[in-house]
Amino acid sequence: MTPDYLIIDFDSTFITKESLDELASHVLSRSSTDKYIVKKIQQITNDGMSGKISFYESINSRLQLMMASRDDVQVVSKNLKDHVSPSFYRNKDFINKHQRKIYFVSGGFREMLLPVLTEYGINNEHVFGNEFIYDDKDKVLGFDKNNPLADLNGKAKIIKSLSLMGEIHAIGDGYNDYQLKASGAVSKFFAFTENVYRKNVCELADKILSSFDDYIKIFDD
Repeated sequence: MTPDYLIIDFDSTFITKESLDELASHVLSRSSTDKYIVKKIQQITNDGMSGKISFYESINSRLQLMMASRDDVQVVSKNLKDHVSPSFYRNKDFINKHQRKIYFVSGGFREMLLPVLTEYGINNEHVFGNEFIYDDKDKVLGFDKNNPLADLNGKAKIIKSLSLMGEIHAIGDGYNDYQLKASGAVSKFFAFTENVYRKNVCELADKILSSFDDYIKIFDD
């Protein structure tokens, strides 16, 4: 069934990387202890995406392990353009054509999503993410804890607040993406495995997608 709306995750779905992990790698490349800390941050990411720890704890713990600046964020955001998942990259025309019904809702940071997604015709108002908080020297102090996306169920809250009507599909790789179906915010959840396979997430999905091509094949069914 052709959906009225499509919700797409960003990290490890639209792009091959986890944007916050990439920020950590960039910042900590200046430190002699970078390899240890980067691995620790990646483990925190995996624990959060698998539902082992709270989403808030996942974000907060990772930010505390790095000392990022606004310049760092901008550099990494630009670099992420080169890490769009192959199947999304080759279907850029499809995304542009259907951009009015596509929303990106991510636990990542909006400031890092926008430079990538605007090149695919996605309107700024269709992009939702967490928000960095900076000090007067443009250092990242933390993030907006009042943003619904700081919580595991935040994606569902955002989608419900949009009051979208009709058949709504969601594509993502994490447990928080499955929560969209469990909460009733979307009609169907598709587990995206082109970049990472999470067994517990795939077991809960309506269908497993090895690439975005798989979704396009059923788009008009």
